[in-house]
Amino acid sequence: MQASLVSHLSTSPVDSSVVAPSNAPAGTPAFSSLIKNAVASVQNLEDQASSAVEGLMRGSGVDIHQAMIATQKADLAFEMALSVRNKAVSAYQQVMQMQF
Repeated sequence: MQASLVSHLSTSPVDSSVVAPSNAPAGTPAFSSLIKNAVASVQNLEDQASSAVEGLMRGSGVDIHQAMIATQKADLAFEMALSVRNKAVSAYQQVMQMQF
């Protein structure tokens, strides 16, 4: 389930018209590119964990410790991404509840 959510997030369309604000320092990446890079990093860790577990199951020289470490790295990265998403959704909901 984790890998399918990450792959869905990494393939979802991103508005390429969003750029860094004009008052941002030169060379500052846009928020959308930061999110895309973070999702790509999580996906990369998921792929590494999957290949390590497959190598362990096939007996192709992957140590059980390597497979467990890769799996835990992927799990922690996913949990962090999920927490960031939950905070962003919560902040959005709070902003939408503001009355002007």
